[in-house]
Amino acid sequence: MDVKYLHTMVRVKDLEKTIAFYELLGLKETRRTESEKGRFTLLFMAPPGQEDCPVELTYNWDGDDGLPSDSRHFGHLAYAVENIYEMCDHLQKNGVTINRPPRDGWMAFVRSPDNISVELLQMGKPLEPAEPWASMENTGHW
Repeated sequence: MDVKYLHTMVRVKDLEKTIAFYELLGLKETRRTESEKGRFTLLFMAPPGQEDCPVELTYNWDGDDGLPSDSRHFGHLAYAVENIYEMCDHLQKNGVTINRPPRDGWMAFVRSPDNISVELLQMGKPLEPAEPWASMENTGHW
């Protein structure tokens, strides 16, 4: 029996802030569905050329009082990046907290505006440890 991965869905509180966050990671909108009757928007975003691996952002128009919560029950999304130091610098310069800096040149964690943990992994081999990342402490948790 064949199985094919379709997407991961996360609920979001502020659709525009969340779109901006995933755009900082390099994802692009691939599809959008708006339901007047159901009062929700489903928005799919994926890295260019990987449209078959999207994250589905579900936005309930009337709000969701449970968001943002700690969201630890979810786990995390993971993306491989070409240069983890450049990506973390880019995110930080745009106001994203680096919760777990890439001290090892391999892995970092950030959180979306809805507290979804996002793991960033260096493509290929880890980069050599470099400042300011090598001595940066964790901020919060991921």
